[in-house]
Amino acid sequence: MSVPAARDSAISLEARKALERITAKFPQADPVGLLPDVSPARIPRHIAVIMDGNGRWAEERGFPRIFGHRAGASAVREIIAGCVKVGVEVLTLYSFSSENWRRPSEEVEALMRLCVAYCQGEQDELKRNNIRVRVIGRREGMPSDVLGALDTLCAATADCTGLTLCLAINYGSRDEILDAVRVLAGRVARGELSADGITHDVFEACLDTAGLPDPDLLIRTGGEMRLSNYLLWQLSYAELYVIPDHWPDFNEAALYGAIRAYAQRQRRFGGLDSDAP
Repeated sequence: MSVPAARDSAISLEARKALERITAKFPQADPVGLLPDVSPARIPRHIAVIMDGNGRWAEERGFPRIFGHRAGASAVREIIAGCVKVGVEVLTLYSFSSENWRRPSEEVEALMRLCVAYCQGEQDELKRNNIRVRVIGRREGMPSDVLGALDTLCAATADCTGLTLCLAINYGSRDEILDAVRVLAGRVARGELSADGITHDVFEACLDTAGLPDPDLLIRTGGEMRLSNYLLWQLSYAELYVIPDHWPDFNEAALYGAIRAYAQRQRRFGGLDSDAP
């Protein structure tokens, strides 16, 4: 067999295996039909999103900022559905950062009410679509009704086996890393762990995202070129995709555009093109 033929055969086998993995988890997924120009092996398993621009989107239209946040919640529904259709396994959304408490109190209160409404209003639909919800971020300082709504949603979807929807709420990556360091320092002080025993895997097990694969693709709407204290450890080798569109305008077509761009990238992980998977 010639080298090109052998390469094509290997790529086809890789794509077939990826398609089998996707359809086993998402029986209704159709990545080949929806993204015929993307190999199933090149569909990111974990997409993280910084949903920026809700307030600006509303202000540009003469509406209060909370109107943009409500519109952003509608975009979330469409992106969740779009991920399921092509077999994305984890979707992590930067919903409320630990720095967002600095915003005007009326906006923060409205965001907390929106969070409760989302949890209550989307629970049945998420369960119907076999979507498991997980929350990362510090619980300290969160209103009790918000924590109750989030806990109820997580418990109601705990047995779902499809997409994992990870909501980053009151989340800051520096806090997450610091909390993990404190846990490990305590274990070392108690003699449960040696300093030399702190490996990448041991450290990652102490992060909020323990058990989830690292994001393959980070999407940021709103055009800002920064990570904003989001998943700093986990995004080490993620591909970054930044677009100027505000989050409420981000739809399924835009999601698939981001996946196409990702599929064309060569992920080297510190090596050379010939070494990349």
